[in-house]
Amino acid sequence: MPIVQSSAVSKPAPVTKNKDLFVTPVTPKFSFNDLILSEKIESQIYDLLSSRENQDKIFSDWGFNQTHKHQSKIALNLYGAPGTGKTMAAHAIANQLGQNIIEVNYADIESKYVGDTPKNLQKVFEAATQTNSVLFFDEADAMLSRRVTNMSNSTDTSVNQTRSVLLVLLNNFTGTIIFATNFISNYDPAFMRRILGHVHFTLPDQKEREKIWSRLTPKNFPNSLDFTKIAKDYSGVSGSDISNAILKAAFRTAKENLSSAPHRYFEDSINQIIKSKEDNSVISMTSRKVTEEYALKQLNNEVEK
Repeated sequence: MPIVQSSAVSKPAPVTKNKDLFVTPVTPKFSFNDLILSEKIESQIYDLLSSRENQDKIFSDWGFNQTHKHQSKIALNLYGAPGTGKTMAAHAIANQLGQNIIEVNYADIESKYVGDTPKNLQKVFEAATQTNSVLFFDEADAMLSRRVTNMSNSTDTSVNQTRSVLLVLLNNFTGTIIFATNFISNYDPAFMRRILGHVHFTLPDQKEREKIWSRLTPKNFPNSLDFTKIAKDYSGVSGSDISNAILKAAFRTAKENLSSAPHRYFEDSINQIIKSKEDNSVISMTSRKVTEEYALKQLNNEVEK
């Protein structure tokens, strides 16, 4: 199902900097023409976008503003493996809605002073409302993670305070807010309930990989890459992996001063990327095992005492 720009939706307005705003909206960097998504993902996003277009009918004409008082916002959660297009999709959604976007991560609002982080968070929501911008929280698990149940210090108290403030802000927000994460399992259930749609971004299948290889290889880049073959031979890779592999092959071709990039250069590049991801996975699991073993050893020592 192709996502088509609605004739009723205007283009994002030019961004004008306002020194009084805590954050500055930006023009969306991508549109849906820049994305290659599965039909399932595309359909889910389109359904959620139609909710915004039909908001007046649903909440005013049909009376949902009486029965669903805190659900007039459009809240989306994009989750899945790294490099699958979540951030690009957030920008494309803002572009589709004809709005600018405010992109935030936890580091932008975190403060070393107790009580300041919730205040910064409130300023972000105020900026989105004042400028009619889509609010986008990247790496949202840092913000939406489960609240601390056994608080032992001021940091735990501050974390819970921030989570509580965010829940209130989310309840009262009437615009469009998008969250993106690689770790949806870390989300607090209270936030999950307040998000209208959850869209799972999966790794591309063979057909999608072929399109990505083709789309991201510039027409002016001389090469003998067989898109169909490489898409078939190398699965389990993301769009970001493919993008990096093409660039690596181009650098190698330029370095060797070749007139055309051979197919094997692209295979070498994607193989290196796959190997590095496998090594990273092994290292992560080993580190986790060592940490768990250390914790158990310390616990046993305490018991023996």
